[in-house]
Amino acid sequence: MQQGRQEGEAQLLARQLERKFGPLEATDRRRIAEADADRLLMWGGRVLTA
Repeated sequence: MQQGRQEGEAQLLARQLERKFGPLEATDRRRIAEADADRLLMWGGRVLTA
């Protein structure tokens, strides 16, 4: 279940970033996919104020 939650958070973050900044580079998508849940939550909070 944790893995599914983490994948969902990664997908949400990628969508938020694309809406705000446009298409993501492959390296950015990889970093998001490989990030742990805590880092994804941190980045998700930051994208709101970027």
